[in-house]
Amino acid sequence: MNFNLKSLKYFIPCLGLMTACNSNNTEQTPPTALLDTVALSQKAIALAYQDGQKIVATSIDTLKQISFGGATDPAISPDGNKLAYTLTDSTGGRSIWIADMENKSQGKLQVNSNNFYQAVWSPSGATVAFSIFNPKSLWKIGVIKTDNTGYKTIDSASNINVYAPTWKNETELLGHDLNHLYTFDIQGKIVDTKLIADLIGKDFSVASSNRFFYTSDGKKLIFNVGNTDILEGLTGPSEAVYILDLASKKVDRISPKGVNVPYLFVTTDDRIFYSGAEKPFTQSKIYVSDLSGNIKTIVDKGTNPTGTLK
Repeated sequence: MNFNLKSLKYFIPCLGLMTACNSNNTEQTPPTALLDTVALSQKAIALAYQDGQKIVATSIDTLKQISFGGATDPAISPDGNKLAYTLTDSTGGRSIWIADMENKSQGKLQVNSNNFYQAVWSPSGATVAFSIFNPKSLWKIGVIKTDNTGYKTIDSASNINVYAPTWKNETELLGHDLNHLYTFDIQGKIVDTKLIADLIGKDFSVASSNRFFYTSDGKKLIFNVGNTDILEGLTGPSEAVYILDLASKKVDRISPKGVNVPYLFVTTDDRIFYSGAEKPFTQSKIYVSDLSGNIKTIVDKGTNPTGTLK
């Protein structure tokens, strides 16, 4: 492994992960990663995103970065000291791993499943939520503390699918079933159910990957959904980022027309990160916006951004 100060890189060997590096071995060999000797928190890491087959963790100006291949679903912790990501084994099983950027260690979340992915950090960074496929062949929300204690499946007894978990606050989570937006407490009880069409109108379509975020004051809802835009050259419905004022019921568009936005992330200090592509829809850029729709391009090639607190 070669490191340099301009572009610090590490990779995870044996990314078959759940099979040993040597096909003659019967025991699974977990991956390891060697991080730079300088703690990444001192490098002001503020953003993580996908660039093709690699993950990049970078400063907001992208001048300092570290990257590695073979992983997906990057999720930087609110303080920028940890990075969660998904690894896929040779049989298609998915699991979430966390790299501690301070002590340069990494480990798999101890969840009794071979299909859980796409971590999202609680506002304090103490707990991770994720999508998990349960024994009833339903999608649910899993939660676990980063020290691998307190694991539970939210709403495990019901027969509804719940997609795209996000945190409303430290003790409540959001998820949806394409038609309803649910709020769960950390113990798994449904504390609120809203019909999505009643919230945002009937002119939008919701996919399992679409996410909903409350603003820090709880007065607005930020989300990406399909719309009726016709974008020549785009396969499938166009998606965009919107913001709903819960008091006035007014929905405003954040992302510009002509940009398809399949991925959204909102920090707990209300910065809106999203990745989107314009015609010919072959390369996605990463943008950041405030609640007023003031947009800045921050990465010219990338998808699936997550950001830290300022």
